[in-house]
Amino acid sequence: MDLSILTPAEGSVKSKGKRVGRGEGSGRGGTSARGHNGAKSRSGYSKKIGFEGGQMPLQRRVPKFGFTNINRKEFKGINLDTLQTLVSSKKIETIDLDVLIENGLANRNTLVKILGRGTVDAKVAVKAHAFSKSAKESIEAKGGSTETIA
Repeated sequence: MDLSILTPAEGSVKSKGKRVGRGEGSGRGGTSARGHNGAKSRSGYSKKIGFEGGQMPLQRRVPKFGFTNINRKEFKGINLDTLQTLVSSKKIETIDLDVLIENGLANRNTLVKILGRGTVDAKVAVKAHAFSKSAKESIEAKGGSTETIA
């Protein structure tokens, strides 16, 4: 063993590649491998997001129309026939958000609206964020109750 065979440990030296702009003799002098003219040859160049070389960007080409209401409330609709299957299979008399979450019909953060497709045959108390007019009438016609939660 002698000093001529010593090398750094594997992975300890990270070479940055060839240094540019250090004279003609280095092979990377002059334009420093940036070409001659154009934005990419200048210092401080950074490509803007969506820039397509001067062509009108897609974001600006696509027509935009309509209105997006930022205060819109998105409800998860659950129909009466779904509630009827819950009542008949699980023998439940009160349906609230916890029951719907247990049965995979809603999440903790969803707003639930009861819709009027189908019928409920049993007397049942339902608590939800909103009710359609027909759903409310159908539940109360069978002697059940509806309660709107905030």
